[in-house]
Amino acid sequence: MDKIQLLQERKAKIKEAGKAIRDQIGALVDEESFVELSTFSFSKSDFYGEDAVGEGVVTGFATVNGYPFYIVAQNFNVQSGGVSKANCEKIAKCLDAAEKNGTSVIYLLNTVGVSVGEGVNVLEGLGELLLKATRLKSSVYQYLVVNGEVYGSAAMLAAVADFTFFLDKKSVLAINSPFVLSAKSGKNLKKEEVGGAEALDKTGIPSFVVNDLSDVRAKICELVELVEVPVVDAELNVSAPVLNEMATAETLSGILENAVEVGSSYEKDVKTVLCRIGGISASAIVFDGGEEGVYLTASKMAKIKDFVAFASAAGLPLVTFTNTLGICPCTCANNSRVMKETAEYLDALDGMSVPKISIVYKKAIGLGYTLFASKSVGFDYTCAFANGKIALFDGVQGAAIEFGEEKADKAALAARYSDENSDPVHAAKNGYIDAIIEPEFVKQYIISALQMLMD
Repeated sequence: MDKIQLLQERKAKIKEAGKAIRDQIGALVDEESFVELSTFSFSKSDFYGEDAVGEGVVTGFATVNGYPFYIVAQNFNVQSGGVSKANCEKIAKCLDAAEKNGTSVIYLLNTVGVSVGEGVNVLEGLGELLLKATRLKSSVYQYLVVNGEVYGSAAMLAAVADFTFFLDKKSVLAINSPFVLSAKSGKNLKKEEVGGAEALDKTGIPSFVVNDLSDVRAKICELVELVEVPVVDAELNVSAPVLNEMATAETLSGILENAVEVGSSYEKDVKTVLCRIGGISASAIVFDGGEEGVYLTASKMAKIKDFVAFASAAGLPLVTFTNTLGICPCTCANNSRVMKETAEYLDALDGMSVPKISIVYKKAIGLGYTLFASKSVGFDYTCAFANGKIALFDGVQGAAIEFGEEKADKAALAARYSDENSDPVHAAKNGYIDAIIEPEFVKQYIISALQMLMD
């Protein structure tokens, strides 16, 4: 037998079976940089009666914008991306290499579920894979693209990954078949209404919703620059006069350099942002509640907790721009996981060994102050805008308690309470606020604090 001819035939078969997925890998990585691993890995499928070329998954390593990555890409054209034990073992082998070399991983997932006929074998393979990916969180970053439809237990990888990308109008993610879930609900729902990014707004899973793989590449390049390069040269002495006139989440964003908002498609009044401030990579939480402030709910606290945990693992300083009134005063919030999520946030915050800075730019009321501004929970440096409000109660509630016996217009009493009890000077007198500042100079204060605390 001519071994060279046989090799050529095998390579041609593999190339034909994986042409589409290799083209997609090519859209993500630097040109000619992909090197495949375990290319000739085959197994026999008793159910389909055919070889699973490359186990239905392509693995290898490549560079993106010059940074190294390991690549895991499910090939939907082989057994519909069916997850098999051999498939899981091949991915796990790639993750072992990523852990050994301290190199981040990019997943391209597209599967309708497990390969029928493998029984418990594939469940053991999934257990090994999911545990390995979970353990990898502490050592490398994991970026996952829902590259079409991802059903079944493999969908759990999207929850494990640090960043999960949804392709607009293409990605569908569901732990069970969307058709089963639709039937169980008694509704005739489209698959996108079950597992699209908009439908998963309470899961905390979609980090980004983008148009195509070129957008995924661009976003990964932005993220890598932030998490891999902690400090770059930047202009330090920059003021923002607009903040004196109008301090909003939008105007505050102007002081955040190279900002990338994570999870912008859900809980939109709590913005979680990776950025630079004075050239220093940082994580920022911006409460966007207008003049009223943001009430905390279970889903908001879950989003914050997950972001703080990521920032802690990445070694990124945390800056909070506070405008919150504590937990929402309603029965649905009371009978929810809001207290558990808040406790878990405090645990994540306590585990952070990086600087924690709080800017009270509007309101820090009640538990909102305790969680996002107080020295007692670990904030190293706290300052407040001169027109910020720090108090036990918000104006109307506080006025009802403080001036309940007085007969006057409620709005006037609320304004009086704010003037007499919410002025940040009161907190500063007790040493809880380090500085009361003109809003336009906030960036200089943050940069100074970061430089001091990071030395």
